[in-house]
Amino acid sequence: MAKNRQKGGSIAGKIIGTIFVGAIAAGVWFLYTAPEFERVKPQIEAPAKLYWNRTDPLEITVKDNVGLKSYQLELSDGENKIMLDQAPFDVQSKEEKLVVKYPKKSKVLNNKAKHMVLTVTVNDKSMWNMLAGNSVSKKIDLYVDYKRPNVNVVANSRMINQGGSALVIFQAEDENMDQLYIKANGNRFKVQPYKKEGYYAALIAWPFTDDTFSAKIIATDLAKNKRTTEIPFYHKNPRYRTSKIKASDSFIDGKITDLASADPEYATITDKLKKLKSINETMRLNNEKLIHSLSKNVSDEILDSWKVKKFYPLKNGQKVASFGDHRYYYYEHKDNVVSESYHVGYDLASNAMANIKVSNAGKVVFADENGIYGNMPMIDHGLGLYTLYGHCSQIFVQEGDEVNAGEVIAKTGKTGLAMGDHLHFGILVQGIEVRPVEWFDQSWIKKFIDNVFKAADEIISPAPEKTEA
Repeated sequence: MAKNRQKGGSIAGKIIGTIFVGAIAAGVWFLYTAPEFERVKPQIEAPAKLYWNRTDPLEITVKDNVGLKSYQLELSDGENKIMLDQAPFDVQSKEEKLVVKYPKKSKVLNNKAKHMVLTVTVNDKSMWNMLAGNSVSKKIDLYVDYKRPNVNVVANSRMINQGGSALVIFQAEDENMDQLYIKANGNRFKVQPYKKEGYYAALIAWPFTDDTFSAKIIATDLAKNKRTTEIPFYHKNPRYRTSKIKASDSFIDGKITDLASADPEYATITDKLKKLKSINETMRLNNEKLIHSLSKNVSDEILDSWKVKKFYPLKNGQKVASFGDHRYYYYEHKDNVVSESYHVGYDLASNAMANIKVSNAGKVVFADENGIYGNMPMIDHGLGLYTLYGHCSQIFVQEGDEVNAGEVIAKTGKTGLAMGDHLHFGILVQGIEVRPVEWFDQSWIKKFIDNVFKAADEIISPAPEKTEA
């Protein structure tokens, strides 16, 4: 009997022990799997190195997969340190921005220190780690820079026409330079390194649809110090034509319908006037969007010199239409305006299927059909200057070809939205159409382009002074 009781007790003990171990295992499993005991540390999203002007606050993004609990910010100058801020997060949140402000009245930190260390510590709301939660710290090196970039205009075209082009050459220096560009009428122009380090050149443009113009060099460094320098120009406002053009049934049933039928986006439009408006406006704008994107590139390579001769793409070419014309299309009577558009090139005509020659060397960036422009080669001449040749009957070059001055690249035609054989010649500066007549004129090129380079070169790379014998 005693043996049976002992044996029964032993079995009961084993059962109790098993239950106890199971309970512990279940508890451990709960701790490892319950959301309240998650073990993922918060994230501090910031680079290990930042530049700081001490005026603008720094923003540090912190995240947690469950919820943020508290933070602290500590700043050190290498010898002394202070607690900038420490507090719980006000609301239940998984993502917050910590704003770091320099303590201007601090007597502890060295105000002349050029290098500081910011320590960011963040805790989450997990019950892990004896209810203390998960914690993470990150040290960020701060390099103090409160000096604005140095910018000086070296030379520039003294005048710019509405719809025209201009050149500016300038100096810009900052050991921590971040962005450098020219902003003119809301457009951003890329600058190209010129001659030697610290000097830059850029062609800029005044859109012909803008009545006023201003241009500024914008330089910002990694610490967000900013220098804005006005470029001085005299302004001239040429007059651009406004004209009314009759939209005849033959025009709509012919050219307009041909272009619509060739594009699925417009092929199902049956209403005449809607078809005209879609081709003359929507298709035109889409075609020009492509042209603008193709003509925005400017090389990052240092430019030692840049020179172009006047453009003369069509021998004995006579003007058919001017640049900048604002055209209103009317149907049946002049008060019934049904569409409008701008003519952003210069039309020339001579003989049918006449040779089109490129006047200056360059690289072909496009050589294909482009909607209302028909067959259209496009050439990059450097420094953001591009030429466009529309309505061609034949194209003799391919994208990527390098072409030489005087080379025949195409023949005139009436592809696209052209009623007769002619060349639509366009010039663009960094994606903006400009007045071709300026670039037709060698005296204009000499006065406003060549002489600017010459004046800049005398400052950047002056000729050695002659010594008397």
